Amino acid sequence: MKENHLLVIDGMALLFRAFYATSIRKQFMFNSKGIPTNAVQGYLRHVLSAVEAASPSHIAVCWDMGSKTYRNDIFQDYKSNRGEPPLELIPQFDLAKEATDAFDIPNIGVRGYEADDCIGTICSQYRHNAKMTVLTGDRDLLQVVDEKVNVWLLQKGIGNYAKYTKAIFQEEYQLEPHQLVDVKALMGDPSDGYPGVKGIGEKTALAFIRRFGSIETLLENLSDVTPSQRSKIETHMEMMHISRELAKINCRTPFRFDFEKAFWSNIPRSAFDYVNEHELHVVRKQLELLKKDAGHPFAKQVTN
Repeated sequence: MKENHLLVIDGMALLFRAFYATSIRKQFMFNSKGIPTNAVQGYLRHVLSAVEAASPSHIAVCWDMGSKTYRNDIFQDYKSNRGEPPLELIPQFDLAKEATDAFDIPNIGVRGYEADDCIGTICSQYRHNAKMTVLTGDRDLLQVVDEKVNVWLLQKGIGNYAKYTKAIFQEEYQLEPHQLVDVKALMGDPSDGYPGVKGIGEKTALAFIRRFGSIETLLENLSDVTPSQRSKIETHMEMMHISRELAKINCRTPFRFDFEKAFWSNIPRSAFDYVNEHELHVVRKQLELLKKDAGHPFAKQVTN
């Protein structure tokens, strides 16, 4: 029997990438109701292309649920450097989730947690039940890579991915995936607004974890690093530990994922109705091309 294959999608990563790919040229693609659709069209194109490339048996999409999470209780300034989303993007958050429903794909999100946490929890709970592919633009999710979980990082364009297996990750980083958390503890993450150890960048952080293996072992051997490096770590010890907690994906997010509801069989009539109702012409063309490509196995899943 063919092994189950679950495609877990970072919905917000796809939606933001799709929005900014066209908004820079002010191509918001308003429909006849005056609603911008550039992000949701790009999001669906990404989803369909990933489904075509991965041929999953199951699919789920995970979402952030608001700007505040439990990480803001740990560190007040977590992601405080991010501004409000553009006005043209705001109505498309709900549109994208409605579109996902129309394609019979489960939407998953838990208030107080990030999409990354939901993805990590699903990977942790079901890694023995299925092969897994995570689709995202966020390198933080590389920490969930293992023998059963691959991560595809979005690259420029539609359908282009940097594909990470555990072996590929090990070769590129010379680390185990879970060690990325300790690297981030040292170097911080400017995009998420936490500093790590001030004065220690990515190159030094990687070298430390490759050499010592973990934060704990590094701290036990501070006498083996330069006086300047030791001083930086000792001065910013508390923030290093806080940054580590912020960087670690929470694989115990409190929700129940129904694996069977994520079963993928075809693109239902409701998807076509939704695409037509919201005048998502670019997506409609993609669906029509898939229907015409009778030689591609994905075409058998497209119903109208």
